[in-house]
Amino acid sequence: MFRFARLFLLVIVGCGGVSPLAAQTGDAVSGSYILSPNDQVQIEVFQEDDLRTNAKISKEGTITFPLLGAVKLAGLTQSQATARITELLKRDFLVNPRVGMTVVNFSKKRFTILGQVNSPGIKEMPDQEGLDLLEAIGMAGGYTRIANPGRITIKRREGGAENVIQVDGKAMAKGNGKGFQVKPGDTITVAESIF
Repeated sequence: MFRFARLFLLVIVGCGGVSPLAAQTGDAVSGSYILSPNDQVQIEVFQEDDLRTNAKISKEGTITFPLLGAVKLAGLTQSQATARITELLKRDFLVNPRVGMTVVNFSKKRFTILGQVNSPGIKEMPDQEGLDLLEAIGMAGGYTRIANPGRITIKRREGGAENVIQVDGKAMAKGNGKGFQVKPGDTITVAESIF
């Protein structure tokens, strides 16, 4: 009897905890994380099992949702995306839909770092966090002996055009220049010193 009671108590306590998925993603997406292409989301509508959807956001920024078709989610926070689906369902299909959304997998965001760093190549950005240029250089093993930290070039594609940005990493390290945030897809090149 005592063994049975202990087992029953363990089952109850086990059911009451936070799921590993919620622990991994709850804090990240409840704040400022913005949904982007290749994020995978799971959407549930209370008491509407046929509307349960597990989908990857396409490169166009949309998912296909039952009854609604293509819904654009990229660029929205989790709460904004939930509100959008709720509004669309309420407009034509359900009286008072209660929608829940979880980010199941975050997209892999990458940048490329070349030139005079110890470990050049393609690097993955940390999830849900901004990445400073000096942190990116640290991820690449730091500068080589012949690097010129004062001459760093960043190539960035925005709105179909490529922009070239010159940054003085030496001034930034001394606190004289303001920080520079690396974005997914950036190509960073650290120049060589000319002796």
